[in-house]
Amino acid sequence: MVKQPVTVNGVVRWRDMGEAHMVQPEKEEHKMVVLRHEIGDVLRDVRQRQGRTLREVSHSARVSLGYLSEVERGQKEASSELLSSICVALEIPLSVMLREVSERVALAEGIAIPDTVPTDMTNEFAAKGSNKPLASV
Repeated sequence: MVKQPVTVNGVVRWRDMGEAHMVQPEKEEHKMVVLRHEIGDVLRDVRQRQGRTLREVSHSARVSLGYLSEVERGQKEASSELLSSICVALEIPLSVMLREVSERVALAEGIAIPDTVPTDMTNEFAAKGSNKPLASV
């Protein structure tokens, strides 16, 4: 039996709460993922790793410097055409950028994504293309 203090008219009394009223541990809240923030973070990280300025990339992508800055800060939702243009300017495939975004979103959601394809799956697909499994090649 659990007892909890209850104040009535300034007088503290102890009340039996029972097991049904026990304080439940709070569920872990997941951070809401905003896709434009993750996309912007990845684009900025790629640009900075290359040692390039916003001006250089905006010129190559044919987008205004201010707009590219807003995309990187997650303030603007970039169209697929604009993302493609920025990726071309950064010389990375759009799929690579989106994969990095996907991995960051998965981490925020608490999901682990394996880095490799499971052996049984590689063997299944290898069997369709040849008689040998990939694991033994």
